[in-house]
Amino acid sequence: MTILVTGGAGFIGSNFVLDWLAQHDEPVVNLDKLTYAGNLNNLAGIEGDPRHHFVRGDIGDGELVGRLLRAHSVRAVLNLAAESHVDRSIAGPAAFIETNVAGTFRLLEAVRLYWGQLGQDRRQAFRFLHVSTDEVYGSLDAGAAASDEEHRYAPNSPYSASKAASDHLVRAWHHTYGLPVLTTNCSNNYGPFHFPEKLIPLVIFNALAGKPLPVYGDGRQVRDWLYVLDHCSALRRVLEAGRPGETYNIGSSNQVANIDVVHAVCAVLDELRPRPDGLSYAAQVSFVKDRPGHDRRYAVDAGKLERELGWRPAEMFETGLRKTVVWYLAHGDWVRGVTSGAYRDWVAQHYASERGAP
Repeated sequence: MTILVTGGAGFIGSNFVLDWLAQHDEPVVNLDKLTYAGNLNNLAGIEGDPRHHFVRGDIGDGELVGRLLRAHSVRAVLNLAAESHVDRSIAGPAAFIETNVAGTFRLLEAVRLYWGQLGQDRRQAFRFLHVSTDEVYGSLDAGAAASDEEHRYAPNSPYSASKAASDHLVRAWHHTYGLPVLTTNCSNNYGPFHFPEKLIPLVIFNALAGKPLPVYGDGRQVRDWLYVLDHCSALRRVLEAGRPGETYNIGSSNQVANIDVVHAVCAVLDELRPRPDGLSYAAQVSFVKDRPGHDRRYAVDAGKLERELGWRPAEMFETGLRKTVVWYLAHGDWVRGVTSGAYRDWVAQHYASERGAP
């Protein structure tokens, strides 16, 4: 038997594939379009491993997906393929609608056709795990309870709206066709192989390069920070024992404001790779104009996952952050490899409007 992972060369996807093969002998078919955030260098550690079969392709290519499902007798699909950066969704929403909505629809249809042709035992054992985000729940007030699985959807960005739409499609394919689906909504991931447009790797990269550390608005936007390998362990557990048709939130109860994340990264860098002038990297913090419609706070209640499936995160924010900084310091070649000219143009476009600290 084999699992199919879509988006398996991206940040979360590559971590999942590496972690899966470290935990299991079951082969992985890895389907990834290799857009800007997909990187085969993430998978260099399993190059030549016969358990890993990489295919460059689009989840929207139903014919290709169907061939892969049949050829490899796939028993589960984990859909991690997505456009996932809010800033990019604001600048160009069309790609998010195409991948996250239309792509998910076409993937579901290919999987439904394959699933419908399986024998009864394999049909019952089959699973489609759709990986989504806490951003579909919208922004929370400072004193509000964390979002549980019954929280109403209130997406506020093109990215979160596209993911909300994909969640609804997955739900509908279960309710209408009986496809045995599972949906997970995770909080902000961080860790190895994170593309340096996201906050933590951007701060590490810019700090070491002597560049400003851009912080939107007043920096008090709060997120629940989930170490990526904790996310991977949760996905394995949901795939193993989750109830078809159910949604499971994945979070770590580590709610931290963006400015505090930046200062925490600076503190670890001050310790592990001090600036030559002896100053803290925090001196490089630069507050920039807030992005449109910036949600103030996300937080998820992962109690259902703990109660029903016995999962809890292994890392606190402090321990996961240190591991992340150590990884980036040890993998400078990887960082240089992904920071192409196109990436630098993107950063300049979206973080150039600096202003004084509020």
